[in-house]
Amino acid sequence: MRTLSDEQLAFVTDRHLATLTTSRADGSPHVVPVAFTWDAARGRARITTKATSVKARNIERAAATGSPARVALCQVEGWRWLTLEGIATVVHDPADIAQAVEAYAGRYRTLEFDPARVVIHLDVDSVMGSVR
Repeated sequence: MRTLSDEQLAFVTDRHLATLTTSRADGSPHVVPVAFTWDAARGRARITTKATSVKARNIERAAATGSPARVALCQVEGWRWLTLEGIATVVHDPADIAQAVEAYAGRYRTLEFDPARVVIHLDVDSVMGSVR
């Protein structure tokens, strides 16, 4: 589990967007803007999305082949930036999704119910950036 410094924690709880990079089947990067929340107790970033999204499908495809899906989540504001890297999993559990939606509402806005919603858990093992 990765712990963030106080400055990093403040940065990932301010209202910003980030990019999430996953790998396509051919190995090329798939980079998309995302909103995310940080679960400090677990050292985990959470991203809500649809089960049919390319990012979720890329992660689940990797898991199905037995290789963990390594991803990168990068938040930038001016000259400040922070990249969180680690293993991602797609979670379909309603309780986990509800927690992610509640955290999202605290950082961004309230989401409407969507039966196709899943949550991506990014268990962070590497942090780099200008925010220390």
